[in-house]
Formats: sequence, structure tokens, C-alpha cells
Amino acid sequence: MNSKLNDFKKKIKNKKVAVLGIGISHTPLISYLYKLGADITAFDKSDETRLKPTLEAFKGMDIKYSLGEGYLDNLKGFDILFRTPGMRYDIPQILAAKEEGTEITSEMEVFFELCPAQIFAVTGSDGKTTTTTLIYNMLKEQGYNCWLGGNIGIPLLSKIDEIKDTDKVVLELSSFQLHTMTESPHIAVVTNVSPNHLDVHKSMDEYVFAKKNIFKHQSAEDKLVINFDNDITRGFANEAQGDVVYFSRKASLEKGAMLKDNMLIFKDGESVTEIVKADDIVIPGVHNIENFLAATAAVIDCVDRDVIKKVATTFTGVEHRIELVRELNGIKFYNDSIASSPTRTIAGLNSFKDKVILIAGGYDKKIPYDALGPVIAEKVKCLVLIGQTAPKIEKALKDETERTGKGTDIPVYRCGSLDEAVQTAYRFASLGDTIILSPASASFDMFKSFEERGNKFKEIVNSIKA
Repeated sequence: MNSKLNDFKKKIKNKKVAVLGIGISHTPLISYLYKLGADITAFDKSDETRLKPTLEAFKGMDIKYSLGEGYLDNLKGFDILFRTPGMRYDIPQILAAKEEGTEITSEMEVFFELCPAQIFAVTGSDGKTTTTTLIYNMLKEQGYNCWLGGNIGIPLLSKIDEIKDTDKVVLELSSFQLHTMTESPHIAVVTNVSPNHLDVHKSMDEYVFAKKNIFKHQSAEDKLVINFDNDITRGFANEAQGDVVYFSRKASLEKGAMLKDNMLIFKDGESVTEIVKADDIVIPGVHNIENFLAATAAVIDCVDRDVIKKVATTFTGVEHRIELVRELNGIKFYNDSIASSPTRTIAGLNSFKDKVILIAGGYDKKIPYDALGPVIAEKVKCLVLIGQTAPKIEKALKDETERTGKGTDIPVYRCGSLDEAVQTAYRFASLGDTIILSPASASFDMFKSFEERGNKFKEIVNSIKA
């Protein structure tokens, strides 16, 4: 019996609860809290017309709403407030509610408090979703009853009644979710850390601080898996509370998962376990070798080597991550819409042996693009740009050409829409070329999410007549 859950159910009944944001994660949360007897007011900056399809899910429920412009003006008199991850915890309205005595929390914070199962959680600037999915698949293939949540899967608080202590929970966690966390998972994985989301975080230091919460509250019995090749994550070992296990594509480790002579191995002192040849991993790119190393280090204590190998040789990847969309007239189209930062696009470009036609650009998260210039100069034959960050990306290439003389022959096209960008790239392409959407930017200037952007790209590509 989950005594913590029973206590929560008693606590929430008849309480005045504010839920900020009526999105994918909060729709089932609202329904769940309503069933527990909470008096709910749902807040969202969108108006009733835009939210109509979502609000249909609450038809027949006695739920109050505060919507549209000034939707947070009525944030008073609540017992508990559930904050959406994308909203800062220190905006004036939330601070005023806290000062008034309102308990400020989130769906993920409450889930951590109540979950009876072992939790594996993954964060990082790049590679979170693939690594999380790999861990989930490995555990599931081993025979565990598994739950997938956080940024992917389903909102798990609404499923808390079904989760048993013998299950395994796998979460992908963003810096926004981690920022106010006061509990950490049993097995924490940090894939890497590089500048990201500086449009929301006040500084790089704040961003790194948020990431650290994935392990700062661990105990000595817990495990932290970190990237030895990343300067920032390597330094996390100094603050770790639990057992530190590294993974590395470049270094030779005394303990951890590494790449040696084209073989993924796990080493623990004198004990060496060969996992799988790098060439046998189905999904392309050296960054995916790193993702497999991270996942291996996370599950090595509870998943057999043969199971890890099976997943490596059968897993074809996650949608919107170097996803082959179509081959048309000898031209391949890849969707890498997940690439919302320069480091992610660099990893995508390095996955191809030959030069590619790159479609990039989007919403500006106020992060630097300098590192992208040298890689574009080396790996791109034509650059097609859209969105707010188009000038930054073009400048990164221009700075590289002025500094080294490389990339002077790369044509650059500015386009007003994704449709125009795809058509421009296709007109430039010839037999054997690869066109890849890898924006190095968020989607919010043109699309609601990277998924919507990727789906639109696939729709455009598939509409081109042979």
C-alpha cells in the first residue's frame, strides 16, 4: 500500500487548487485532481476559442477557468498551485501567491514524492529523448513493467495509482522541470550540458544549477551517470552524493561505458564486458553512440548484456531525430527537427560522410552560434535559412570564412517559410544529395513545437511530385 499516496488524496480533497497551463501534461492532471475532489481553477494565456478542443475533455466537470490576457490576475486564495514547467517559478504572481501561503508545486515534483517505483531520469542539452527511450526499451526488453514520462510518454501523476514498487519509471526531464525539484531519481543521467534556453534562464549558471538538481538530492545508494567528454558534466562528479559512473566516446575509463576499437564496452576495474560493435548500432551518428553508452551505464546493473545488444541492433530511432522521410529522384530528405540548439545540429551534420543541404533557423533562445560556423563550412554544400536566427547562423558561417577562408563557395538562401525553404533546397539538389532540416533553433517563431515543425516538413516533402 502506498501510504504517501493515501495521504496526498486526503490532503487534496476539497482544497482550492490552481493549475497553471492547460496543455498536454496538465489535461490529465486536471482530470485526476478533479476525481480526487479538488476544487480546481485552470489558468491559461490562450482564450476559450483556441482551447476549445482541450476544454471538451472537461465537459461535465465543475472546473473554473481564467483565460486569455491577464489570466494570472486572479491568482489569489488558493491552497495549492501547480506550475507548468515552461513558466518561471519567480514571476510576481507566483511569488505573491507563495507569500499569501499558497503551496507552489508541479506535476513532476508531486510525482517524485509519491512514486513507489525505482526512477531512472535523464537530462542534458542534447540527446535526452533518445537516451531516455533507449533506457526504457532496455528495461522493458529485460521484462520489467515500465512507465515512460516527463517530456515524453504520458503524464505519470495521473497513473500513480497503477504504478507498483516492482516497476521501473523512466523520465526525460528538462531544466524547467528540474529548477525547483527537491528530490532526485535513483539513477540520474546527464548526457551533456551546453548553452541552451537562455531566453528563459537568466544566465548559464542558472541553467547549469537547474540541471544539477537531477543528482543534488540523491543518497549514497543512488547512481549518477555523466559524460566524461563534456567539461561541465565531468565536473558534476565533485558534487555527487551517490555512485558516479562515467561514459565516454573518447577516453579510457577505469569504470564506465566507453568506446574502444569500435566496440562499446563496460569496464569496472579488471572486469570488461563487450556490449556491441559500434557499426552494428542501427541509428546513425557518433552522438547516438554516446546515447547508447549513457543508456548502457544506466542499466548495466539490472539489464543483461544480450538485451542491451538487441536494443542497439534493432532500435531505429525516435521521430524527428535524423529521420529519413523520403528518397525522391535520388535525393534523400531527413527530418531532424529536434535539433533546437547549435550543438544538436552539429551532431546531426557530423552523422553524414558527404556534404549536405542544410535547412536551419527558427526562434532565438539567445544562445551563441559561433561553434556552428566551422561545421557548416566543412559539412554543408548549400545553406537555406528561415526564422529569427537566420542572421546569426549566416554570421557564424561568414565569420568562419573570414577567419579561415573555408566555406566561401557555400550558397546561402534566406526564405520566408518552411515551404519555401524546402522548395529552394530541392531546386538546388541533384542526384545523390541529402537535404536535412536541422534548425539549430527552437520552433516557436513559426510553430508550436519541434514536433509540429517536423510534421510540417514531412508533409511538404511528401507532397513533392516525383
